[in-house]
Amino acid sequence: MGFIVEEEEEEESNDVVMEPPPNFSMVEEGIYRSSFPQPCNFAFLKTLNLRSIIYLCPEPYPEENLEFLRSHNIQLFQFGIEGKTEPSVAILKDAIRRALKILIDVRNHPVLIHCKRGKHRTGSLVGCLRKLQNWCLSSVFEEYQHFAGLKSRTADLRFIETFEIICLRQCLHSIIYQYQGYGSKKRRLLYREETVQNPEITSI
Repeated sequence: MGFIVEEEEEEESNDVVMEPPPNFSMVEEGIYRSSFPQPCNFAFLKTLNLRSIIYLCPEPYPEENLEFLRSHNIQLFQFGIEGKTEPSVAILKDAIRRALKILIDVRNHPVLIHCKRGKHRTGSLVGCLRKLQNWCLSSVFEEYQHFAGLKSRTADLRFIETFEIICLRQCLHSIIYQYQGYGSKKRRLLYREETVQNPEITSI
């Protein structure tokens, strides 16, 4: 899927195609998800006015992507979760908790979450966010399976189901929800505290 923007000049007209990354979608206002962005997606990402990217793979970020982030003042937060081999539950829980702490801080919004395909690691993080938002488990699973398709993993669903929200709330020193904007459906997630404990930031 792509979007075409027509730019008219004095004697010629150029079509700029803005192509979102595969599996792109809005999660919440100011929160997006997708597969790994390619250079052909940069024009589209520019329209999102991103402030941050949450990257869930252990591999180094490509230099071309880093240059795009630098040129648009986008902060990269990397949480290296293995994709081919199943990580230990303890390691996965720790990475998801730390990623959620970055994700719900509106000072990092607009933010894009992505892994390689935008299915399993991204789906697990979004699934845990949905639990934090008090979604029923069947709706959380339905959303995960929508993006994972035939590649849905039972281990991911089990992890989301057993992820402890109470423990997360203790870690984050109490999370509150506040509705803002022109309609009651515009939900924003905020910290009660003013400061955030040193997040893991990848230097670019």
